[in-house]
Amino acid sequence: MDWLAVSIYTTPAGIDPLCGRLYNLGITGVEIVDKDDFEDFLENNKQYWDYVDEELREKMNGETRVKIYVSDNENGHKMLQSVRDDLASFKSIDSENSFGSLRVEIDSCREEDWENNWKQYFKPIYVGDRLVIKPEWETIDDGEGKIVFNIDPGMTFGSGQHETTRLCVETLDEIVKKGDKVLDLGCGSGILSIISLMLGASHARAVDIDPNCKKIAYSNAALNGIGEDTYTVLDGNILTDDEFKKSTEESGPYDVVVANIVADVIIPLADDVRRYLKQGGTFIASGIIEMRIDEVKEAIEKNGFTIEEIKKENDWYCIVSR
Repeated sequence: MDWLAVSIYTTPAGIDPLCGRLYNLGITGVEIVDKDDFEDFLENNKQYWDYVDEELREKMNGETRVKIYVSDNENGHKMLQSVRDDLASFKSIDSENSFGSLRVEIDSCREEDWENNWKQYFKPIYVGDRLVIKPEWETIDDGEGKIVFNIDPGMTFGSGQHETTRLCVETLDEIVKKGDKVLDLGCGSGILSIISLMLGASHARAVDIDPNCKKIAYSNAALNGIGEDTYTVLDGNILTDDEFKKSTEESGPYDVVVANIVADVIIPLADDVRRYLKQGGTFIASGIIEMRIDEVKEAIEKNGFTIEEIKKENDWYCIVSR
């Protein structure tokens, strides 16, 4: 299949609300390209680099942009038109130009080219003391005694490279107990729900608005020896579909609910999460940028949760509450 690589130019302040709007359109796989973040990553991870690809460095110059992929066919073109219409609406309410130009650039991209580009920069990631997130095409020599999660992420979010995913994985490692039931809202590649099962959960249910995530999550589960007897992946809009909400509530209650999305989705989601959790259960909310942390905290506490910990990595936050 051929794809269209769609770059939407914005600002650091525009990343979170833009990703929220894309999510509501059904697009959950995004790539955030920000020069300052890239330079900061290189500066703080020098020990991992023998050299830095100067071509890649040059690509990072200029405006912040959010990149998405849509199929180069009728359905993809319809989605692209929906994105354009939503951006026009988004631009109309940005009277102070806080979110940048929101202009769109489109490049064609063959699937095999995208896969090869991705693999070039995706290496094993060590999270905490016990976990290794490893692309399936890589090998490691020091994985003995560790929980090794194999992943082929495809064109969706959740590779373990982003700060928000790592914060969630670290938290799951700390709190998931044998026999727990886990609900993963906005599951993307399935990384968080699958790792929960590898940590001892008895069953995990994963939900995403993007139907492509279902196939990817099940594929990643199979890579790690996990079957559909303990793992359920569903696509649907848990914010707007009342029947979907009801079925999610009836399949609970859950010991842990994790939502690694964006603030604009977590805020309205907080009320529903309360009904999905057991008394004393844990809600992990991540994907929150610094300028939105107070709003998310307020929404979580308003719905009866007690915040136990707020974790931070670079400019991203994760809230752990009960």
